[in-house]
Amino acid sequence: VQLQASGGGLVQAGGSLRLACEASGRTFSGYHMGWFRQAPGKEREFAAGISWNSGSTYYADSVKGRFTISRDNVKKTVYLQMNSLKPEDTAVYYCAARLGSIAWSPNGMKYWGKGTQVTVSS
Repeated sequence: VQLQASGGGLVQAGGSLRLACEASGRTFSGYHMGWFRQAPGKEREFAAGISWNSGSTYYADSVKGRFTISRDNVKKTVYLQMNSLKPEDTAVYYCAARLGSIAWSPNGMKYWGKGTQVTVSS
């Protein structure tokens, strides 16, 4: 599976962005998909995840209530709607995929896309 993230940019605090991650290659629908982020000087961290059939979604406490993850298995795309953005959301955002059990450790993800930069100004 090849993953390509897009939709990042510069936004003021309180604004919104929608990230998209398009998959190509092998079957997309069987993969659990996650969004991770990495701020300068920090470890990569989990932000949001969604099970292969959209039956379950998962969020880090820091984004719960502000971010929404969704997917379209026909379009092979996973989305991250980010609202009420804060300067601390500034990071490079990555999408990633895994099979099997649901777990959101970065080390457990099998495929990664190149990141997209999100910058939130105060």
